[in-house]
Amino acid sequence: MAKSARRILGEIFAVSHLRIVVTGLTGQVVSALIERASDDVELIALGRPRLDLSVREAVLAALRATHCDAIVNAAAYTAVDKAESEPDVALRVNGDGACYVAEIAAELRKPLLHLSTDYVFDGKLDRPYREDDPTGPTSAYGRSKLVGEQKIAQTHDNHAILRTAWVYSPSGANFVRTMLRLGQSRDEVGVVADQLGNPTSALDIADAVLAIARRMVADPSPALRGLFHMAGGGEASWADFAEAIFAEGQKHGRAPVRVNRIGTKDYPTPAPRPANSRLDCGKLQKIYGVALPHWRESLAPCVARLLAAQG
Repeated sequence: MAKSARRILGEIFAVSHLRIVVTGLTGQVVSALIERASDDVELIALGRPRLDLSVREAVLAALRATHCDAIVNAAAYTAVDKAESEPDVALRVNGDGACYVAEIAAELRKPLLHLSTDYVFDGKLDRPYREDDPTGPTSAYGRSKLVGEQKIAQTHDNHAILRTAWVYSPSGANFVRTMLRLGQSRDEVGVVADQLGNPTSALDIADAVLAIARRMVADPSPALRGLFHMAGGGEASWADFAEAIFAEGQKHGRAPVRVNRIGTKDYPTPAPRPANSRLDCGKLQKIYGVALPHWRESLAPCVARLLAAQG
């Protein structure tokens, strides 16, 4: 049975002190990394104005000055629908910016962990996507993230590209927070039921990233490098996810909310969403022994924290 990433973090390939620099300041994964970093991990978060992924010299100078053991590229242009109207901006950040981070990681000879997305696929496959399945992004955001993956692979061998999906957490804007907000004023919410994916806790991502970084710093094995899928266990439609959120809310005294299951055609968006975003994470489990918890397991404490913060 796979061990949790958090357990592995303290067990294998022990490094007495790990200095990790992460791009981004306020994103869900960055916030989770800051929360989950153990006492022997020094986490340095860099973002604007000191580090702007769209400016090469700024990226190189900021990261060169950190004297880190590993780099995590968590910053990105993530406005999926807005990217349809400004694809060049998304490409500069997610494509060129990722390349700049890879350049300095190669110069410093440090491992690079890069977070990517399920949106690099077209969603037409009838099973969870594996790392070797053909990509085919249908949105400007997805295309920009795929370019970033490709540029990293071409620039720096010492990398782990980690594709994840449907990220939620107690911080930042995400689907869980949105559903809880809507549930305060509505007794019924329409939610898409014909898109499938893996809801993934940012805190679980952080645990896995820290475990992977520690292992990469200590072990130069090529098998630990490359492309990996890293998403929450289990699968769901957005409607399934919403029902689970409202059920958790009821446990904390929230009024029940009915989910009206609608189709993608009933909720048009500027950027098309993949009908199938499910990711097969077997490779990560086989190579690293890391499997993220089931999304329902991680959802409960997230909802509890969000509601507690609301008072």
